[in-house]
Amino acid sequence: MATQDKALALKKMKWFAAGLLVAAAALFLLAKSQHDAGAWAWVSAFAEAAMVGALADWFAVVALFRHPLGLPIPHTAILPANKARVADNLAEFIRDKFLSTEALVARVDAFDPAGRLAVWLAEPANAALLGAKAVAAAGQMLDFVDDERVKSMLHEALRRRAEQFDLAGAVGGLLSTLTVDRRHQMLLDEGLRELAQWLDGEEVQALLAAKILDVAGEEYPKLIGMLGFVGLSAEDLGNKFAGGLVRGANKWLHDIGDNPEHERRQAFDRTVEGFIERLKTDPAFRARIDQHKREWLERPELRTYVNGLWDEFKDWLRHDLAQPDSTLHRKVTGASASFAAALGSDPALRASINEHMRDALKSLAPDLRDGIAEHIAATVRNWDDATLVRDVELSVGRDLQFIRVNGTLVGGAVGLIIHAVSTFMV
Repeated sequence: MATQDKALALKKMKWFAAGLLVAAAALFLLAKSQHDAGAWAWVSAFAEAAMVGALADWFAVVALFRHPLGLPIPHTAILPANKARVADNLAEFIRDKFLSTEALVARVDAFDPAGRLAVWLAEPANAALLGAKAVAAAGQMLDFVDDERVKSMLHEALRRRAEQFDLAGAVGGLLSTLTVDRRHQMLLDEGLRELAQWLDGEEVQALLAAKILDVAGEEYPKLIGMLGFVGLSAEDLGNKFAGGLVRGANKWLHDIGDNPEHERRQAFDRTVEGFIERLKTDPAFRARIDQHKREWLERPELRTYVNGLWDEFKDWLRHDLAQPDSTLHRKVTGASASFAAALGSDPALRASINEHMRDALKSLAPDLRDGIAEHIAATVRNWDDATLVRDVELSVGRDLQFIRVNGTLVGGAVGLIIHAVSTFMV
């Protein structure tokens, strides 16, 4: 009920209780005007006792909230006089009866949070709402993020992790994996094929011929000049030389590719194995690699790179959040729907989530109970007396007026009984 409705209901009950007292007084006066003759004696006895009951219960109800008639009678205005004790008792009552660990855990069992969450998320509108809330929260977060602090944090985190990272050991382990079953030879074969195809290209051969002529012209200008006297073209000679060089190189490459035991392959194996061994066991070599790693971590290019990553991510996120078909919104909505489907079809998952919630509640319940109790007690203590009396009286005052009504009627009935006993005993 609204405060105004409560106040009106309380006022009506007060007038009703007061009206019964006035009616009892009127009956009493009427009976006395008839000198208690005949049946009027019974009316007088009823009215007299009813007035006593009404006045006594009026005093009791009023004394709970204030001093009756403003008189400082002892043990009246009970509520404001004992506000601190009432606050503590109320807080303890709520804590012990409503917030006990057993009661809270029982509510979790009865509520079945995982099941209700599954049902709620299964509604497309709710999943979309969750996505919209996530988008709104992400947009607000961007406005409060300190870019410089985030960039520094990312740079420091990357630097710390990189400093702790055993680069030499990692490279050694990676190369060991690559050399299992002679996989490195497969890479060598691929490299040989690519190099052979490159050398077969006409543009490459023309480039080699031009380079040969350039070098020969610089180193042996007289020899190149004499070619004209013997009827040879320098360009033809360069092309022939380049062609011969390519054919010789290709033959050598094919020899290596076709012979698994070629000395160049064995030399390649020894080089790779030696490099891996040094990475794993040579402290000086490992120290040099770590030193290069630390020097690279201190370079300003790394900070610039990290800053650029954050700026690009933030720009992308802002652009995405501004789109009607935001990727983030779709992802959150889709993840919510998938999670709801998993919850709905997997009783073990629901039971596990509920169990985790019960365990978390058991660990949090003591602090939660005490914190709520302290909050209730402090709030009640801080109320001024008028506010406390007003709020409590509006909440329970209407029901307390029935005490006055019952006191009037029960008092009158007791008066009739006493009058009957005294009459029949005479």
